[in-house]
Amino acid sequence: MVEKYKLISNSLSMLVNRLAQSITAFVLTAAIARTLGAEALGQYLLAYSYYFIFVGIASQGLKVLFTRELAHEPQKTSVYLMSGTWLQLIFSFLSYGALVFVVFLLPYSSQTSTVCYIMGLTIIPFALSNVTEAIFQAKEKMHLIAIATVPVYVLRLLIMIWAMQLKYGIEYLGAILFFSETLILVIEWILITRFVKIQWQIDRILIWNIIKNARTFVAIEAMSVVSSRIQILILSLLGNEFLVGLFGGIVQLLQPFLIIANSITVAMFPRLSKVVGQGREKQQRITESFIEILLTMGLPLFLGLLFFGRDLLIFIYHPSFAQGSLALSISAVALLFLPFIRTLCYLLVANHYEIVNLREVVITTSLGSLAGVALVSQYQLQGAAIMSLLMTILGFSQYVYFTYTLLFPLNFWRIFRRPLIISTLMLVVFLILKKINLDFLLTLIIATSSYILFFVFLTIYALGGIHVVLEKFLRKV
Repeated sequence: MVEKYKLISNSLSMLVNRLAQSITAFVLTAAIARTLGAEALGQYLLAYSYYFIFVGIASQGLKVLFTRELAHEPQKTSVYLMSGTWLQLIFSFLSYGALVFVVFLLPYSSQTSTVCYIMGLTIIPFALSNVTEAIFQAKEKMHLIAIATVPVYVLRLLIMIWAMQLKYGIEYLGAILFFSETLILVIEWILITRFVKIQWQIDRILIWNIIKNARTFVAIEAMSVVSSRIQILILSLLGNEFLVGLFGGIVQLLQPFLIIANSITVAMFPRLSKVVGQGREKQQRITESFIEILLTMGLPLFLGLLFFGRDLLIFIYHPSFAQGSLALSISAVALLFLPFIRTLCYLLVANHYEIVNLREVVITTSLGSLAGVALVSQYQLQGAAIMSLLMTILGFSQYVYFTYTLLFPLNFWRIFRRPLIISTLMLVVFLILKKINLDFLLTLIIATSSYILFFVFLTIYALGGIHVVLEKFLRKV
């Protein structure tokens, strides 16, 4: 019972942390676009992309390694805390130096470069906090991560919005980000001293072993973070900050689906891992059911963005973002493939085929980058959207192929049947709403309510009808 409570508590804590991070990022993106404009948003997102890439290279691989090793050898927590912090400090300084060097060589304006330098400083406190968070995870005390981060995320958002209202520029937002991550680091160290005894010594042998063992993790994380931001980098070099702002705003509109998809697949992973030894047929049923659930959300959202994407861009951001409507429609096609990628990625890892994930991210990033240079130079914003879609299709093709060859074929009709039914119903709603041309907020409310109604009805029908559902509910009560 205690283990079950701990699992639920840790899962909820990580979900709350992830939601707080994503929601505040979404609100901040909209606030920057509305207050400072698309070009300022482009500067912020470009600087954040460089920070995200270099902090990922410096810390994410080590965090995974620390968590795994401490879960096996908890008695070494004190040694890992100090030695890991020292190693992470060295890596973060090297990573920040590399960021400054790269940005200095690239043809950005002095203001954009300054924003990158300031925001890049955040690499240091964030990388150091990864050591404490790895310990929290290994000790199954994830609630402490939420305690340290969520209030700071909310406070940071409020301060940033207040600073923009006072006409402070993007460089001040970068400084606020740095100080907020430093505050999180301080809070986490205060919390960790409650159950870890600090030993002020550095184990050089341990540090060397960590460096050797972390190579694979660092390679995977480095390729992953580059892959996730490569469109923005290419667009910034072959386009300008204004186009980066438009593209960043488009990407943010897909984040709610990605948050839900990530939460569902993370929750699915332990279940998939447990049934690995119970036969391929059971794995296939679970995999197909989760893809179906995600498509039931993704396919109607894709149709909604095709009909009302332009209105949504104007509603959330600014009328200047309306020119990104075609790029949004192109990017939205990825919603048809992402359910497969998110689910099959975890399926292959559960079956110990994680090498496929590394191979996929290398191939997708390499080919996508080459195609992206040609596409963005020719078509600018639309080229970045096409590049993003091509990379999604590349990932989808590889995951489906390796699932078919290594595990089992997918029954596509069984996967698409219910998503197609609910999407057809929503298509009728969208056509009616487009015809009568209501206020967009009212349109959004009606469309969302209709989707919930159709989803509930279809779920009840799939479970055997209202009488069966009521009977099951009454039995549990």
